[in-house]
Amino acid sequence: MANKDSSAKKIDLSAVKKINFAKLKRLKAVNIIAKAAIYFLLICIGFVFLQPIFEMISKAIMTSKDLIDPSVTWIAKHATLSNFKNAIKTLEMPGSLFNSIWFSALLALAQTAVSLTTGFALSRYSFKGRNFWYIMLILAFILPIPLLTIPRIMVFTEIESIVGFKVIGTIIPQFLMSLLGQGTYSTMLILIAFNFFNMIPKSLDEAAMIDGAGSFRVFYHIAVRLSISTILVVFLFSFVFNWNETYTTNTMLGDALTLVPAKLALFDNGSTGATGNVVNEANRMAATLISIAPLLALYMVVQKQFIQGIENTGITGE
Repeated sequence: MANKDSSAKKIDLSAVKKINFAKLKRLKAVNIIAKAAIYFLLICIGFVFLQPIFEMISKAIMTSKDLIDPSVTWIAKHATLSNFKNAIKTLEMPGSLFNSIWFSALLALAQTAVSLTTGFALSRYSFKGRNFWYIMLILAFILPIPLLTIPRIMVFTEIESIVGFKVIGTIIPQFLMSLLGQGTYSTMLILIAFNFFNMIPKSLDEAAMIDGAGSFRVFYHIAVRLSISTILVVFLFSFVFNWNETYTTNTMLGDALTLVPAKLALFDNGSTGATGNVVNEANRMAATLISIAPLLALYMVVQKQFIQGIENTGITGE
């Protein structure tokens, strides 16, 4: 009897193993299909974002013959780098590149400073009119920039009459706007900082105040030191926004500085011949590629910290 029971158990165990093995095979197949679907979706999304860059690179090295040849789509038959030489000349490089870098960095530093202080104040302090200023902050983001341009010009014109020297046509208007929270997409940058500071437990502030720390020390030693990655995100966003901004820059700065985006906006006129021929698309693609190259290089350098900062701004709760 004992032998029969033991053999029955062995049969049962072998049957269970077969069933488990079959389930594992099915689960493995399902996982492979799911991963394949996810990778396919990611590749499609990635192609949507990268396709314009691939097209720019492809057309930037084409000649005029390649552009009018219907058989040429992605790979040029007569590749050339002369388009980049023409683009560099039209964009007035490297002077315009240097001006764009320091001008965008200056405004980004001002916006980062005001975004951190404003976001910290809205996150940590309850004061009279707090909700009102929060609504005004959102309203400033909703209103289109052209609608605010005329009042701003009137304000700076009045400032010119008071101080006695020219303000419009210099970097002063945009720098002051950045310092006062009215820079390019300042509302979004403030909300990023506000959301991150809400994540930091207030018990840390209270513990520091018990030890005798004031508001500034709490802000610097706790908030700032815990938000390095978020500061980098705010700075990079601000740098890119100010780099690409042309409407306000053309209105307030004018021709005081030669900037890459402004020259790129006028590239059609600069690359059209005296006979009024159609603009060479290869030259335009080369100029566009040159104009975004500094932004791509900056992102590649700080990619890890940037992604970490984006993840941190999405975490909430104490």
